[in-house]
Amino acid sequence: MEEAVLLNRTSLVAYFWLRGLSVNQKVQMAMFSMFLIFYVLTLIGNILIVITITYNHRLHTPMYFFLSNLSVIDVCHSTVTVPKMLIDTWSEKKLISFDACVTQMFFLHLFACTEIFLLTVMAYDRYVAICKPLQYMIVMNWKVCVLLAVALWTGGTIHSIALTSLTIKLPYCGPDEIDNFFCDVPQVIKLACTDTHIIEILIVSNSGVISVVCFVVLVVSYAVILVNLRQQISEGRRKALSTCAAHLTVVTLFLGHCIFIYSRPSTSLPEDKVVSVFFTAVTPLLNPIIYTLRNEDMKSALNKLVGRKEKKEEK
Repeated sequence: MEEAVLLNRTSLVAYFWLRGLSVNQKVQMAMFSMFLIFYVLTLIGNILIVITITYNHRLHTPMYFFLSNLSVIDVCHSTVTVPKMLIDTWSEKKLISFDACVTQMFFLHLFACTEIFLLTVMAYDRYVAICKPLQYMIVMNWKVCVLLAVALWTGGTIHSIALTSLTIKLPYCGPDEIDNFFCDVPQVIKLACTDTHIIEILIVSNSGVISVVCFVVLVVSYAVILVNLRQQISEGRRKALSTCAAHLTVVTLFLGHCIFIYSRPSTSLPEDKVVSVFFTAVTPLLNPIIYTLRNEDMKSALNKLVGRKEKKEEK
């Protein structure tokens, strides 16, 4: 018995090999340049949103409080995977240790699940603002906003701990090749030296159900909002439609990936890598663009912030 346990421990995989996006060196260099630009713009765009909201007192409202949380999550979410991918483009063997792989999975699901809950809360915030404007500051007071923020971060943490715990309890003794550029639960559990059917069902019932339920709630919320907008004056309707359109775009891009990946068994499809690129590198970049270009208040605040900097430089 002791010999079997010892054998099992010594045969555990210490490192995983990431296939990455391509084996062609020229393609890898092109992707390095592209994703480096994406990552830098993601950092600049989202950090700029946080700074703008922090220093502009007119934006100290529930909507922009949650938007600043979204920007923080996007920076963290992108940082979990993109820097490692950029480093791996210069490496012949794209290795990641088992501990680093587990850590990457934990934070990936922490920020992804937290963002799903946050998008749902933002939809509720818009529902109250548009459908019950007279009660808005009572329903969405700062105490409620802070409690919602704590709840969504707590929910994301619990979800991530649950998935990571299921993954690390499995025995890994080979193979050690992950067909992606980062560690994710569906790809990793396929490498386990045991039957993972029950684990796959648990993952679908966890991540998949969360994604689908939140998506349905979001669609229903915005449907109610759009019906309610018919009763408002044209200027208020235009502004509200612009805000809702931005939210729906983000929801579709982000939750589309989650539903595609986590609502089915752990089988590899050719589209997985493309969807994963949008999930980890493109969507965090698009969020600040979508929210600033379609939001007059944000554009005005950004112009004021830039104007202040220019005046300071002139002095």
